[in-house]
Amino acid sequence: MTTIDWDAAADSFDHEPDHGLLDPAVRNAWARRMETWLPTARSAVLDLGCGTGSLALLAAGQGHRVTAVDRSPRMAARARAKLAGTGAEVLVGDAARPPVGPRRFDVILARHVVWLLPDPEAALRHWSLLLRPGGRLVLIEGVWGGTGLSAARLTALLAPFAERIHHEPLSGDARLWGKEVDDDRYALVARAEPPHRHTEVVDVHLLLRRGPEVLLARRASTGYADGLLHAPSGHAEDGEDVREAVIREAAEEIGVELDPDELRVALVMQHRGPGGDPRMGWFFEAEYDPERPPRNAEPEKCSELAWYRLDALPDDMVAYCRAGLDGYRAGERFLIHWHQDGDTVAHDPGRIARAVPLPVSAVPAAQLPHIGPRVPDLAEAEAD
Repeated sequence: MTTIDWDAAADSFDHEPDHGLLDPAVRNAWARRMETWLPTARSAVLDLGCGTGSLALLAAGQGHRVTAVDRSPRMAARARAKLAGTGAEVLVGDAARPPVGPRRFDVILARHVVWLLPDPEAALRHWSLLLRPGGRLVLIEGVWGGTGLSAARLTALLAPFAERIHHEPLSGDARLWGKEVDDDRYALVARAEPPHRHTEVVDVHLLLRRGPEVLLARRASTGYADGLLHAPSGHAEDGEDVREAVIREAAEEIGVELDPDELRVALVMQHRGPGGDPRMGWFFEAEYDPERPPRNAEPEKCSELAWYRLDALPDDMVAYCRAGLDGYRAGERFLIHWHQDGDTVAHDPGRIARAVPLPVSAVPAAQLPHIGPRVPDLAEAEAD
């Protein structure tokens, strides 16, 4: 995940009320929405009509590979300066026919662009050809004072090119705009075609125990869930098993070198963020060793480490992590935690948790019925 220097961004550009996202509350609100709209895995994102690159910067900050396009050389220059150091590419060109050659993308993102195009249907048809299998269009539009593009009209335009379309109203969330609005603003997330095979990101979480306490880290300057507490965590990378992943994350985030035999599986949870894709989370437990005290090894992403009692957890936590810890305390081993669209990424103590425990079979393995044909030679069967 790329760390963004937002103070530098704010100092470098003119104020653009909701497009510049210079207000931390507005920026955080958009970051949370973006996290649900974009894939959980690192993906190629094409931001069309990028303006000064504010949404492109959020996507880059969440770890995605970003290509941004704007027809104005002045806007493209500002976006290029804003995105410096993120690895993003900024091109000058027409959003309807972006100059990306034969490249294909996992996501095409456009904010307040489609309604301005002379032939939106042709543009959408071309954009759909730029998506990889399973890719998605993320379109943010609205109707303001009688001008713009209604959600019903844009949904109809997308229908020939989309497998399914998710409509998300945005007008009611004043945090996105820095004020209350009374017009119609929305996002459509359209899947161009289903992936050939379902895949899920695997993430890992460390529950470092010190007696009745657990170590939590406060996220900062990441563009997602900043200010909220979460256990040390991360994603399994290619070629890693889940133990290797949690050992690596513990070393990178809290400077603790763990051995595999110190880890115990605490909980496995399938989770879906608001409007996002499912992921599989492995929670591991390990005991605190006073000879290896944890430290904040990533101060650019974490503002503090602190110990909290498991029976008195704070409310300002990422909902996913809080649900896992609550299930762990209750003795659960398998959970499904499924956000509904419109839920917050933050734990909301005023709402009933949607973590559903899955029962573990108590039947001894020797008593389980055999299902399917017996294969005496598995290697030979696989070769066939």
